[in-house]
Amino acid sequence: MARLTGWWHRRSDPARIELYVRSSFHLFAVIEVFALVVPTAGALGSAWARIALSALVTVHAVLCAVLSSRGIDWILARRERPVGLLAAVVVVSVAGASAAALLHTAGSLRQGGQAAVIAVGLLGFGLGATVLGVRGIRASLCWLLGAVVGAAVVGALLGQPWAAAAALAIAVLVTGGSMVFTSLCSVWLACVVWELDAAREAQSQLAVAEERLRFGRDLHDVMGRNLAVIALKSELAVQLARRGSPGAVEQMVEVQRIARESQREVRAVVRGYRGADLAVELAGALSVLRAAGIDGQAHGVGGGELPVQVQAALGWVVREATTNVLRHSEARSCTIRLTAGEAAVLSVDNDGVPEARADGVSADGMGADGSGSGLDGLAERLAVLGGSLDTESGSGAFRLTARVPLPGPPARTGTPAPAADRRGAAV
Repeated sequence: MARLTGWWHRRSDPARIELYVRSSFHLFAVIEVFALVVPTAGALGSAWARIALSALVTVHAVLCAVLSSRGIDWILARRERPVGLLAAVVVVSVAGASAAALLHTAGSLRQGGQAAVIAVGLLGFGLGATVLGVRGIRASLCWLLGAVVGAAVVGALLGQPWAAAAALAIAVLVTGGSMVFTSLCSVWLACVVWELDAAREAQSQLAVAEERLRFGRDLHDVMGRNLAVIALKSELAVQLARRGSPGAVEQMVEVQRIARESQREVRAVVRGYRGADLAVELAGALSVLRAAGIDGQAHGVGGGELPVQVQAALGWVVREATTNVLRHSEARSCTIRLTAGEAAVLSVDNDGVPEARADGVSADGMGADGSGSGLDGLAERLAVLGGSLDTESGSGAFRLTARVPLPGPPARTGTPAPAADRRGAAV
């Protein structure tokens, strides 16, 4: 049973809907043959006429089925417009309907109603396939109205009474309109299903892209400062080793510790669980600044009463700002201020930052061409909480300011950060 149904289960839902639509149009071809040949064959006077009618209807039905299939491919942008098939269906439909009217006038069709059935059937099924070779409801209505007017004109030119010609036109309008409506709705269903599938695929790709951006941002934030510290301490260890100082060993032990910590942090980023603790980041920033010979200071609140999400976002700001000071500045002092009122405001000021370095890095730590992802990543984090990130530079100084609105009662302000001295003691 699995072998018999495997071809169906392997298809996606849009492919199944499309298969259903295509099968419906192929079924129309079978219905056309039985609806036009079987009732009218007995009204023909000779066997050759019956054979000719059967061949005409069969060819017309096959052309309509092929045009429907290729028209669907054209609407779905899989192939070029089937202009040749479209012209062939139009010619066979008009010629067959005209031939049926001429046979009735000549007396070959003994019953006038049978001639009308053939003419209306060819035009109706032909319209159902023809609208798949045009685009838009207006164009489809134009084809339908053209067929109705043409049927009335042909009936009048062949000497039919005006009542009979009008009845023929109404029959073409009803039959052709039904086929046009059915065809357009069927193709619309297939198009909508494929568009929904494409939208779902695009949504999945956007989610993957967003996750990649998040991972890249977190990896940059995690590794940026640690690599800067490793480079700084390694350089210090080299200098101490050249002087024969035993302090080189201590520096390399610290490098080893930071490297292992970086490994743990990278694993945590991969799992998507890592956050930034504001108090830890403040303490680490001041410690790193002091190790680099920079006078680090912290003023304001300690941040312990801020919401967890705000603390995490500001912790990333402290980390990125410290990284930029170490990498891109010649600062002698760096001051971190944190206040909390209606919004938590964190500012990081440092001096000794040139407007444009020789290596193309500007005062804000960005490349001269605008490249870089650190500040962009911070802005994205703050934007999620409704916050903002601003930078100011001038006269050899640079300031990074982060603002995050606080929900509920504001936290206390003006309390000095714990254990923060003018030499950059840990917070």
